[in-house]
Amino acid sequence: MLTRRYHSPQPTNHELLSRVTGLLAGLTFLLLSACETIGTQDEMATAERPVNRLAEIQTQLGMAYLQEGKKDLAWKRLQRALLADPNYSPAHNALALLSEHMNRPAQAEQYYRRAIESDPRNSAAMNNYGSFLCRQKKWPEAESYFQRAAANPLYENPEFAQTNAGLCLLRAGQIEQAESYLRTALNTNPRLPAALIAMAGLSLKKGRHLSARAYLQRYLENAKHTPRSLWIGIQTERKLGDKNALASYRMLLKGNFSDSRETRLLLDSESK
Repeated sequence: MLTRRYHSPQPTNHELLSRVTGLLAGLTFLLLSACETIGTQDEMATAERPVNRLAEIQTQLGMAYLQEGKKDLAWKRLQRALLADPNYSPAHNALALLSEHMNRPAQAEQYYRRAIESDPRNSAAMNNYGSFLCRQKKWPEAESYFQRAAANPLYENPEFAQTNAGLCLLRAGQIEQAESYLRTALNTNPRLPAALIAMAGLSLKKGRHLSARAYLQRYLENAKHTPRSLWIGIQTERKLGDKNALASYRMLLKGNFSDSRETRLLLDSESK
């Protein structure tokens, strides 16, 4: 007697996309810490050039696989996107990010350039490329791409590019210019954690301790503590003399991040 076996049908692209909608919705990361930013579906579309639906689907699936760490599957999906539309800018942008994950900087740069050439208004690609250039210490060129990204009236999140410009110029030692970018970003979005913690650190560096405390408090309203935020808090409260806050920050840093660089800095400072 034969037994009929029932197999679940393979999910369609539409079903796969519905499964990763939530993932893609949160697919924006600030560069220089997470090192990449991907535009939303609306940002990926261009105003004049009609979107190739197959290329769009394959790109979204490729990015979902990349977020899951499945690089081979991500690469295949993104290459399929380019087969559907060789000039699909978001696919080139995504392949640039994937190339960076695979430690292929020369290849990443080629894809970034192609993404921008294919769509000069792709601010997500310009933002990503700016951070790529910043990591190469090409400060002026990086800043120019951040400026181009932020200036695009179609870009939904110009504060991301402004924050990245500020973080990049901090690395370059251009403190005043960096502060200007970070303030502009916070004028656009006062709750942006990366800009808030950067301003806390910058205020501490400049000796503006009350300002550093205020920025840190605002940061904690929108994000969780990290070793960096706790170390900023410790240095700030040492200057301001709040022993209770200082003890709390010390306990959290030692208890939750015992292997961090900041804990080593704390222990070293206490041994002197």
